[in-house]
Amino acid sequence: MNPAAEPPRPRMEFPPAVRLYVQRCFAPENQVASVSHPEMQEKLRQVITEAAENDKLHIIDWERLALPQVMIQNERNRILANPSVSKWGMSGQPSSPSDASRKRKSTDSGQLQQTEKDSPPWKKTNNRSRFEDRITHPSTEKKLSRMTLDDSSKSKANLEMRRRRFEGTGVSYGTSGTSSPVDSPSSRSPDQDQGPVVGRCQTLEKNYFRLTSAPNPDTVRPLPVLQKALDLLKKKWKQEGNYTYICDQFKSLRQDLTVQHIRNEFTVVVYEIHARIALEKGDLGEYNQCQTQLRVLYGQKLGGHPTEFKAYRILYFIYTRNWTAMNDALADVTAEDKKTLAVKHALEVRSALALGNYHRFFQLYLDTPNMGAYLMDMFVDRERLTALATICRAHKPDVNIRFITEELGFESDEQTARFILNHSTEDTLEEKNGTVRLLTSKAGPLFERAKAEAHRVVDIKGQI
Repeated sequence: MNPAAEPPRPRMEFPPAVRLYVQRCFAPENQVASVSHPEMQEKLRQVITEAAENDKLHIIDWERLALPQVMIQNERNRILANPSVSKWGMSGQPSSPSDASRKRKSTDSGQLQQTEKDSPPWKKTNNRSRFEDRITHPSTEKKLSRMTLDDSSKSKANLEMRRRRFEGTGVSYGTSGTSSPVDSPSSRSPDQDQGPVVGRCQTLEKNYFRLTSAPNPDTVRPLPVLQKALDLLKKKWKQEGNYTYICDQFKSLRQDLTVQHIRNEFTVVVYEIHARIALEKGDLGEYNQCQTQLRVLYGQKLGGHPTEFKAYRILYFIYTRNWTAMNDALADVTAEDKKTLAVKHALEVRSALALGNYHRFFQLYLDTPNMGAYLMDMFVDRERLTALATICRAHKPDVNIRFITEELGFESDEQTARFILNHSTEDTLEEKNGTVRLLTSKAGPLFERAKAEAHRVVDIKGQI
């Protein structure tokens, strides 16, 4: 008699802080040229696995934890600083690539024994296989082998070449080939964390530079100065409207807040203002960085306007068609949130699109609260193409252009005609009995193709 099948293991639920940490790991601006993508993935898997096995997923400060690529850099630099010591601080010859290849072909128990033997002292391996059974990883990870040092018989010249190769990567705060984002001091390694910097700079305006070394307190502005700087930036934005300058100044302001570990209501205000300005100028990459950090700040109950930005978040994911992230955003919405005008509107927009109700969608488009219209402007043309494809199927042989203007939220018949001609040909419009009509039989296939092209996946730098 066959033994009873084991009950399915519960799905592992990771805290939001862990998810944000993973997103930062894969962000383009955090990639390091000297660390390959598979190396980074393997290190990330090790970090999360160890934290889960030791029940530290909710204890570790994931925002301040160094990224995997930075950990790898620090390990390499420590090795290069003492070439006579092997990877884990034990003297002896490192394994050759052929040895590593043979190890990968060994049995599961042999792999576990080898892993425990070669692991660093702080590495925990208890129940490792049981946890990994609950996590799926890309198949390419199984082919990864541990980085090995060059044979000790190699010449000092080769060693010096390797030193130069990694020169400039550094091991101090914020040092990497490609620096970490402003919003996270994650490039600091745990053993170098000396606590927050206390700024001494009194200059209100300061250009933004990526950190390549430990922050100098003389160039970091304390909170009172940052508050004055924000007032100045708000005035300059209203008077001059120079987005390039304002964005640079806000990034510098955010950086000074980050290195001093300042997290309060003022921090929320800074990110909200920068996010609104970025929305107004259509800079979705910068907006998304602010939006991601605001989600964390709102979770700490630091004030601000969380419902307004929850609505923006929903509209943003409608634009990017990121349905996985949309599910996370919807999970954050509470019953109280649904009563607010902005969130209610965003949810109705999502519902109208899901049901294919373009009539309701364009009513909502013309009555968007707050700054949601800036986000809807980014995908309204895509939905107009979808609606036109539907209209061409439903109305034969033609339809009055005035009907399209009213249904799809255009300002005038002329604007409607220009939009149609931009996505079809001139012979799809015909003047008849004093009115302009769209020949739906001719236009239908053209709008179907335009619709398919418009609904391709959106890829934006900084997207969650």
